[in-house]
Amino acid sequence: MEGEINNLVMVWITVVASLCYCHTIGNIITPGTARLIAILPVILIFLVLPLNLRTIILGGPISFFVAWLANFKLLLFAYSKGPLSSNPPLSLSRFIPLASFPIKIQEDPLNKQKKSLTNYAIKALIFSTIIPVQQNKSYTIHPKVFMSLYFIYIYIFLEIIQAAVAALVRAALGAELEPHFDEPYLSTSLQDFWGRRWNLMASDSLRSTVYIPVRNIMSRWIGRKWAPVPAVIPTFMMSGIIHEFIFYSMRRSKPTWEVTLLFVVHGMCLAAEIAVKKAVNRKWRLPPLVSGSLAVAFLMTTALWLFMPALMRLEVDVKAYSEMIEFVESIKIK
Repeated sequence: MEGEINNLVMVWITVVASLCYCHTIGNIITPGTARLIAILPVILIFLVLPLNLRTIILGGPISFFVAWLANFKLLLFAYSKGPLSSNPPLSLSRFIPLASFPIKIQEDPLNKQKKSLTNYAIKALIFSTIIPVQQNKSYTIHPKVFMSLYFIYIYIFLEIIQAAVAALVRAALGAELEPHFDEPYLSTSLQDFWGRRWNLMASDSLRSTVYIPVRNIMSRWIGRKWAPVPAVIPTFMMSGIIHEFIFYSMRRSKPTWEVTLLFVVHGMCLAAEIAVKKAVNRKWRLPPLVSGSLAVAFLMTTALWLFMPALMRLEVDVKAYSEMIEFVESIKIK
């Protein structure tokens, strides 16, 4: 673990140095293709940086923070769009954390959305059950039940780690930040889940870099009303490809493309949902309790069909568990 911490330090030194370069480029090169070419080496570096880490508990989040979110923010920055672009330009002290962490400054600070400490405490308590569940998975827990529990653990882990990072950055910047999750188990539809509740930083990055450009192109052909329908599918395809890369960075295993298939299925179903809503012009809809139950059931079913088996096949649960135990033991020794 000590060697991995050293690798992590080198990764962040590289990230900070690269972002200093990008900030300078932003001040001397006008937005457009020239700026994109200038920062393209950084984008390529950020793609391979997570491969310097061998652990899941460090490599997975860094893949998400740097290879995904930071790169998408830099692509937008090349054309003076996204959270890294403002007038006047961001200071370096704000540019670096906004680029390298999954955060977004809340545009309307009066409309604050904060979760209570009790909310996080309950989720942390649920997550703590991962130890007995992991220890007994081969004896008393049905595989489907275990995968369902682990899917919940993944959600809680993602929310807690992103909230912890956001809390540190919030204290440093003195600014209120957008939430990362909005209780996705309360979703009333697929559109509600993916657009307004699940991993909102990831959704925002894909919306800005894929969905909106494709929607604008399609609106010229089929009009603004129906353009969102075909724009959804390539957005989800991109999400699937990025997830495949994150899986590879964690275990260095050849992609099976099950995760991409999952996102393609969800993209097609979401496109169909949007099309139906537009066709009935929102005059008729299922009660939220019914539509929400159907959406959550569909999400869990497809996750157990495609996402979780791909994850379990890589033995990510075993490796992550051993890494956590090793980390706890190293703290006890010190």
